[in-house]
Amino acid sequence: MSEATLPHEMPSVYEPSLFGTYSKKIGMWLFLMSDSLTFGALLYAYSYGRISTPNWPTPFHSESIVNATIMTAFLLTSSLTMVLAVRASTEGNAKAQRLWLLATMACGMGFVLLHGREWSKLIAEGLTLPVFPKPPGGETASEFVNVSKTVPQFAATFFGLTGMHMLHVTLGVVYLGIVALRRYFIPILLVFWLAAWLGTPAYSPFHYGAHVLLLAAIVCSIILWLKPKVYDSSDVEVAGLYWHFVDLVWMFIFPLVYLMSAKIL
Repeated sequence: MSEATLPHEMPSVYEPSLFGTYSKKIGMWLFLMSDSLTFGALLYAYSYGRISTPNWPTPFHSESIVNATIMTAFLLTSSLTMVLAVRASTEGNAKAQRLWLLATMACGMGFVLLHGREWSKLIAEGLTLPVFPKPPGGETASEFVNVSKTVPQFAATFFGLTGMHMLHVTLGVVYLGIVALRRYFIPILLVFWLAAWLGTPAYSPFHYGAHVLLLAAIVCSIILWLKPKVYDSSDVEVAGLYWHFVDLVWMFIFPLVYLMSAKIL
C-alpha cells in the first residue's frame, strides 16, 4: 500500500501577524491611539479656554507647584522601574520582575495619593464644580471661590483633565497588580477600596470615586476566573506600553496646567 504524501507548501492556517508582532501588542497600540484622542480633546479644551479667556486664572501657589513636581518625579521614577521590569521579564527573572512591578505600583500609588491631596486641598479652598458636594467652610477662601464663579471653565477643564489622568494611573496600578500578583491582588485591592471609602470625608469626590477600586476588583475577579494564567514577558511588555503612555500624557499636563497657571508673586 502506497503512503499518502502531503504537499510541502501548505497554506498557513492563520494570517501572519500585522507588522510582524503579536496581537496583544497591536491591540494595546490601537487602544492607546484611541485614548490619545480623548486626552487630545481634553488638552485642546483646556488650551482653547486659556487662549480665549483674557483673565484666565493663575491660582496655583508654590505649594501646589512643589507638590506637582514631586508627583512628576514619582511618574518618571515609575517609568524607569517599568523598563527594569520588562527587562527582567525578558531575562526570565520572575522575582526581579515582580519586585520592579511592585516598585512601579508604589510610585503610581504615591502619585495618586499626592494628586488626591492636591484635589482635596483645592476643593476645600473653594475650587470646585457644581456636582461636587460643598465642603464645610469652603466659602471662606475668596480667591478660589471667585475663580469658580468668574471663570467656571477653568475648574471644569482642570478637574476633567487631571481627573481622567488620575483614573488612568489608578487603573494602571490595578493592571500591574494583576500581572504581578494575579488573584492574590484581589483581596489587597478590596482593602484599598475599603480604606479609601472609609478614610475620605463624605463631601469629598474621592468618597464615591473609591468605588472604582471595587468595580475593578469585580472585573478582575471575573477575568481571572474565566481565564487564569501566568503572565509572561509579552504581557509585561504590553502593560509597560500602557504605563509609559500614562507617564507621557502627564508630561503635557504638568507644564500646561500647573507651570503655566502658577501664581507669580
